[in-house]
Amino acid sequence: MLLLLLLQVSASCLWLGRSEVVTSFESSCPQFFFRETPPNEALEPESPAWICQRYKNQYYFATLYDRNRRIPVYSAYLYQPGPGKRPKTWLVEPQLMGPTYPKTLEREWTLLNYFNVSLEQLSKSQAILQDYKNLTGLNRGHLNPSGHHPDSSSRTATFTLTNIVPQDEKLNGGAWNNYEQQTMIRRTRGCNTTYVVVGAVPGNNYIAKGRVNKPSYIWSSACCEVDTNHRKSWAAIAENDKNEVQLLTLGELEDVLTELYGRDQVSLFDSDCPRE
Repeated sequence: MLLLLLLQVSASCLWLGRSEVVTSFESSCPQFFFRETPPNEALEPESPAWICQRYKNQYYFATLYDRNRRIPVYSAYLYQPGPGKRPKTWLVEPQLMGPTYPKTLEREWTLLNYFNVSLEQLSKSQAILQDYKNLTGLNRGHLNPSGHHPDSSSRTATFTLTNIVPQDEKLNGGAWNNYEQQTMIRRTRGCNTTYVVVGAVPGNNYIAKGRVNKPSYIWSSACCEVDTNHRKSWAAIAENDKNEVQLLTLGELEDVLTELYGRDQVSLFDSDCPRE
């Protein structure tokens, strides 16, 4: 009994962060969406998970996750870039195994050693570190990039495999990185608050012996509040096998995604965000 208590105390000391699988973003972490309005249902996969990504008792962003393809559909956050080091620790989401598991982003090692979880259990509805080993021509590509956050805690929260897709390494380190680091700085000048939704369109190819989908496209959209009466928006999309980024209006991106998904008209932001 004493040994068990000591193990539990040790495990609690290793907890790195908190996140939570919820029933809806509107009721749990709406602050990451313009006018508290998430994208509509046109992007939802067959087996979705709504994750409010929380670290040290604070929510930092929201992710809609595809349990079957083991990639995020999109991540939504506030653009608040700041200087700092890039984290090195990768985390996973225990609650994708079920609501009885901790509301905490954890290292795989912690779950396997302190929570009696098997790697098979963990890997059923999410990607694990093994899935991203020995990649050829691909990187672990963040949807919500750590560099768009102001401090160590917010950057660490982005280093969860529920915020990662297999991304073409040239694109990730080239044109997409330029968009994240340069275009966003230019476009956000004059913005008081910038809401961002970044996503991935599922493709026909997989890595890790068919476990993790390789997206066909990576896309990003932003809605900026200049002041109470003025807003602006922009968007971008890239094929996930070319080092090129195409800049679009928000309305153009929504139309492209509508065609790629082949469902209802896609809406990424509240209607008060301009589409042109």
